[in-house]
Amino acid sequence: MSTTVKAKGQVTIPKAVRDMLGIGPGSQVDFRRTADGNIVVVPVDAGKQVSRFAKFRGHAGKGMSTDEIMALTRGDG
Repeated sequence: MSTTVKAKGQVTIPKAVRDMLGIGPGSQVDFRRTADGNIVVVPVDAGKQVSRFAKFRGHAGKGMSTDEIMALTRGDG
């Protein structure tokens, strides 16, 4: 696969490579030089990538039943 370097030095990583590395918008990558002089792209903390919504999990309130939530949103409670 190949890509074109833009005027500011930017490149688009081909989708097949992004999928293989598990990277997406907001992901960080390292560029490392191997012993033979090649450059490889390595995801930073690939195992620690978390959904951008993960920090919001559990913020709707815990312990309320569906009926309690419905009553609250309807103004019955």
